[in-house]
Amino acid sequence: MSVTTVETTPARVMERAARPAESASAEEILRWGMEQYGDRLAICTAFQASGMVILDMAARIRRDVKVFTIDTGRLPEETHRLISDVRARYGIEIEMVLPEANEVAAMVSGHGPNLFYDSVANRRLCCEIRKVRPLNRTLAKLEAWVVGLRRQQSESRESIEKITVDQAHGGILKLAPLADWTREEVWEYIRRHNVPYHELYWQGYSSIGCAPCTRAVQEGEEERAGRWWWEQEAHKECGIHVAPNGQVRRELDVLLQDVLRKAS
Repeated sequence: MSVTTVETTPARVMERAARPAESASAEEILRWGMEQYGDRLAICTAFQASGMVILDMAARIRRDVKVFTIDTGRLPEETHRLISDVRARYGIEIEMVLPEANEVAAMVSGHGPNLFYDSVANRRLCCEIRKVRPLNRTLAKLEAWVVGLRRQQSESRESIEKITVDQAHGGILKLAPLADWTREEVWEYIRRHNVPYHELYWQGYSSIGCAPCTRAVQEGEEERAGRWWWEQEAHKECGIHVAPNGQVRRELDVLLQDVLRKAS
């Protein structure tokens, strides 16, 4: 495995670390991260196809790897069934990270249960409360995390690197071992290793999130077209991986502070 030596200054990342080169395989990236960081690393997954590939690879390296998922309270039942299948298949403990109940209650009381359909800012507020804030609390206890992001998934992910310093989360390392994989390579791995996968793929879904915010895709649509499909011009990310633009961020901040004030 080829490596490059780099210097970095964030307090939560070693000052000098021999990291795998960008050309390293997914298995090499994942093995390096697990060996380098041990229980200070965790896999974050929503149990989509790419995430299942990473879980299968990790289980072949070591079964005691940390795994967590964000249970927003609006996940499809099929996702919960897959989580049960994963526990049975791999014997991996999966931490279910939940949003703060008082924050969800304040948001729903003020804006309604389906506020995400009303505006982009409201949708991002829902993502912030249900996904981003729970994630931030979890990552604050880690030094590295692993995600299933791939460059082919959307335009906003075309520049993803396999290993980066995640400045948005205190300078921990962010590993995307499948960054250069195609959708076809993901599914070829799943077939070859008989990896369990989400039932909704059989119904035409290609990207799966919360039930009310995800639909099947049409022929010719990009992989993430079924996420928040009613948003035409918006930058369609939840805020976990790519920050919203400044204008929406400011509007979101106002909504968020109001919800947090009511929640407290």
